[in-house]
Amino acid sequence: MKIATFNINGIKARINALPDWLDEARPDVAILQEIKSVDENFPSEIFEERGYNVETHGQKSFNGVAILSTLPLEDITCGLPGDDSDVQARWIEATVIGDNHPIRICGLYLPNGNPAPGPKYDYKLDWMERLLARARQLLAEETPFLMAGDYNIIPQAEDAAKPDGWREDALFRLESRTAFRKLVNLGLTDAFRARTQGPGHFSFWDYQAGAWNRNNGIRIDHLLLCPQAADMLTDCAIDKDVRGRDKPSDHVPVWVDLAA
Repeated sequence: MKIATFNINGIKARINALPDWLDEARPDVAILQEIKSVDENFPSEIFEERGYNVETHGQKSFNGVAILSTLPLEDITCGLPGDDSDVQARWIEATVIGDNHPIRICGLYLPNGNPAPGPKYDYKLDWMERLLARARQLLAEETPFLMAGDYNIIPQAEDAAKPDGWREDALFRLESRTAFRKLVNLGLTDAFRARTQGPGHFSFWDYQAGAWNRNNGIRIDHLLLCPQAADMLTDCAIDKDVRGRDKPSDHVPVWVDLAA
């Protein structure tokens, strides 16, 4: 089962690029972030005609997450548990039934948190505490799962071309990296780092200051696998070349293959 995560930075802006990538990459499941669309305006028919089931958790002009799946989606839920007052569309879950195993798919768009410190950074750290609690709950249920999306976290210095420039940014502050490490330390596997080591591997390049041409990127899009899902891992890669195409997102897809 090929599962990809992709922050598309607006479905309207990526109305051609996203279907083109899907036709080429053919993931069984695509987890999208920043669709920037309410549910009723999301162009589901474009993806349904390609054989995808579509579930969205949208929000006007901001945020928004979605799951596209060639396999049936069951038990769909939206919104990260733990704060009923949180109206930001950043979390969607569904179960996909593979040939041998069900996989609980958790799609997330973690808050950016800038400027830090401040209320937006507090929200980011609080959100990560809720994420940690959800991971603990899923682990206790012993259902295979993965948590995939734009984490807005640079885990280590090697995940940035110029780490010194990010030291006080919400994506790389010590509190952010510590919260991410707590999640991994529950027993989750960073799928990309399980397959590829060393610096120079990025999933985001800013539109400004020639970041793409200079390869001044960061790795902030992650797939974290529970132990059962990690045992199924056969491959993981970043589709870097997508960033150099016509009207690209500032992110690129990251995908895993699971023997599910």
